[in-house]
Amino acid sequence: MTYCVGLLLNDGMVMLSDTRTNAGLDNISTYRKMFTFEDPGERVVTIMTAGSLSVSQTTIARLREAIEDPDATSDTSIMLAPTLLKVADIVGRMLADVRAEIDEKLSAMQGATASMIVAGQRRGGAMRMFLIYPEGNFIEATEDAPFLQIGEHKYGKPILDRVVNPATSLADAQKAVLLSMDSTLRSNLSVGMPLDLQVIERDACRVTLKRRIEAGDPAFRAMSEAWSTALRDGFQRIVI
Repeated sequence: MTYCVGLLLNDGMVMLSDTRTNAGLDNISTYRKMFTFEDPGERVVTIMTAGSLSVSQTTIARLREAIEDPDATSDTSIMLAPTLLKVADIVGRMLADVRAEIDEKLSAMQGATASMIVAGQRRGGAMRMFLIYPEGNFIEATEDAPFLQIGEHKYGKPILDRVVNPATSLADAQKAVLLSMDSTLRSNLSVGMPLDLQVIERDACRVTLKRRIEAGDPAFRAMSEAWSTALRDGFQRIVI
C-alpha cells in the first residue's frame, strides 16, 4: 500500500508520497510513486500513484511512450494536451485501459487496481489537480476541497481538515503534508520511508522544490517528536 497527498493552494501545489510497496509481510520493496513530466516554463505535470504496481508502472511507461512517439498528438500526449483537464482525461483513459488489460490477464485472481493524483500547470493556464479512479473517471481539487489523497489516507486526513485552506502558505503546507505522513507512518506499516516531497509554485510551470527524505532524516525526526510533544501537552490541558 502507499500514501500520497496533494495540496492545491493560492501560491502553488505541494505533493508528498511514500515509497513502500509490499506483497506480503516478507516481500517489502521501495518504489518511487511520484513521476514528473516537465518542460520548464511551459508545462509541468506530476503524477502520484497508489495501488497495483503492475498497473501503475505500466500506465506511466505507456504515458512516457506516448510522449516520445513521433506521431504524438494533443489527444495522446500529456505534454501536448491543450489543458490540464485534457491531461487528466488522457491519464484516465490510459489507466482504465491498462487496468482492463491486466484484469483480463489475471482473471483467475483478484483484479488489479490503481488510482492516481495528477497535478500541474501549463503556461497561461490555471493550476489544477485531479484524483483519477481505477475506472478512469476523476474528481478535481477545489477551493472547498483543496487537497486530494490516495492510498492509506485516513490516518493523515484529520490534520489536513483542520489546518489546510487555499490561503495556506507553501511553507505551512509542507509542514502539514509531512505531519500528515508522520501520522500515517505511525499507524500503518504498509506505508514507509523514504518520502518524496515536491513543490510547484504558481505560474512557474516547473518544479521549484524537490526533496527526498530518507529514514532517520534529522529534520523530519525533530518535527515528528515536536508534534508528538505538542499533542501530549494539548491532551493534558483539556479539561472535561
